[in-house]
Amino acid sequence: MHKQTGCRRPAHTKLQTMAHQSLTANGNSSQQLVNRVQRAWARSLTDRAHHQLWTMAVGLVDAAGSGGGDDRQYGGRITLFVVLSCVTAALGGAIFGYDLGTSGGVSSMGPFLREFFPDVYRRMHGDVRVSNYCKFDSQLLTLFTSSLYIAGLLTAMLLSSWFTARRGRRPSMIVGGVAFLAGAAVSGGAVNVYMAILGRALLGVGLGFANQAVLLYLSEMAPARFRGAFSNGFQLTLCLGSLAANVINYGADKLTGGWGWRLSLGLAGVPAAFFTLGAVFLPETPNSLVQQGADRGKVRALLQRIRGTDAVDAELDDIVAASGAGGDGLRLILSQPRYRPQLAIAVLMPAFTQLTGINAVGFYAPVLLRTVGMGESLALLSTIITVAIYTASTVVFMFAIDRFGRRTLLIAGSLQMLASELLIGAILAVELGDEGGMSRGYAAALFVLIGVYVAGYSWSWGPMTWLVPTEVFPLEIRSAGQSVTVASGFVFTIFVAQGFLAMLCRMRAWLFFFFAGWIVVMTGFVYLFLPETKGMPIEQVGKVWREHWFWGRVVGVDESQASDKL
Repeated sequence: MHKQTGCRRPAHTKLQTMAHQSLTANGNSSQQLVNRVQRAWARSLTDRAHHQLWTMAVGLVDAAGSGGGDDRQYGGRITLFVVLSCVTAALGGAIFGYDLGTSGGVSSMGPFLREFFPDVYRRMHGDVRVSNYCKFDSQLLTLFTSSLYIAGLLTAMLLSSWFTARRGRRPSMIVGGVAFLAGAAVSGGAVNVYMAILGRALLGVGLGFANQAVLLYLSEMAPARFRGAFSNGFQLTLCLGSLAANVINYGADKLTGGWGWRLSLGLAGVPAAFFTLGAVFLPETPNSLVQQGADRGKVRALLQRIRGTDAVDAELDDIVAASGAGGDGLRLILSQPRYRPQLAIAVLMPAFTQLTGINAVGFYAPVLLRTVGMGESLALLSTIITVAIYTASTVVFMFAIDRFGRRTLLIAGSLQMLASELLIGAILAVELGDEGGMSRGYAAALFVLIGVYVAGYSWSWGPMTWLVPTEVFPLEIRSAGQSVTVASGFVFTIFVAQGFLAMLCRMRAWLFFFFAGWIVVMTGFVYLFLPETKGMPIEQVGKVWREHWFWGRVVGVDESQASDKL
């Protein structure tokens, strides 16, 4: 037996009601009635099927099972419209991932090093006597990698925040895609090291716009109870982009003529082209339209299409109220006490992520594996396997994030990374000296540990770095807050990218103990200071700060209540 309360009316009952109303209201012809019923029946089946298939695919629980106390939950369901929109926007992660995979692989290719970094090339081939840990220690080589993030940092702080707030998420994605296309063309055609660095800088401008807009777009379009899975689309496509880059690196390295590196760098334009073209056809988010002063009726119609229901007034009221706060978002987040928790999260989440050492491994995995004695092709192949593990673990995250919550996955992933990093450091300290190589058994163990480390990262801190900050900002500071998040990520990425090879040369195996120490710190931060936001609408997230043991005292009850009303 089924309880009546809470059950959806059967589709056939609704269709019968429609038929009766049609006959009694205005006497429509029988053929018109048949056509109407057929269209409604097809639409009902299609919409219900889309909802059921998506829910089964991500394996998530409904918001009712996620707690939330007296939090108001918005109506609606998952529609094909919102799925396609978010999948298209998430391609922004692919251009980021492709670059992460390309930069490390190309930096280990002999023809590339011989043409642009001859000193490093001579060290790798034993022409100059140098420690194993110092073969790739070149500030010019690391500038090639980090120039992208320097340009991205300047773009995020000076341009993309203002542009995304004033012009919208969609135009910002288009600008980012065009800049990335230009960077791919310049990089692939570089004739000297300075042209190669210029190409990287253009790629950075593209990422500065794309990373700013895509993450906001996904969090604002996604239904609250499935926001974790939708936002993880960015991280998933990032992994797929990185995997594609590493496969291309492996194939390009085997090309004769020494031009394989040009192919690897130039093909960055392919995901950028798909992303840019897709962005042209995307709708703007309701939050952005309200922020730009669009007509309320237009926004309601779009929100109804996104949510698949007419009952969107509660969500729209919250969006309008938040937008009504007005003011300079960056000034507000820096000056108002009620935004201190969000500011801390915006700065520390990406900072901690970089201090795990993940991008050091991502940028320089082929370099690191060559350092311990692997050949060039074997190092690139090993990196492909590692990135495949990364991608598979990210898919696991999609099943887990809205079931277990943010805090649980962050702490569990941190412990997995900590154990792996300690063992990596121990093996290097014992087995790899300044000269000679490492036995095959220990090199294999090192490779396995890197895989375990990457898996732990990819279902915890990797996607959570992008997800958590987008959840905690109210609309009036959301664009500015995201720019702080992106800028913090770029700052610490520059620090790690520019310093890793020099630190590896000087600290040797102790570098990995350095990163392990930071993992301990960030795990403590999550346990003590990060509240759970699973299943909570982003327009109502101010409640978690008021009830938190520490942040409640920082923001004050009155300030937090004011933030809830905005």
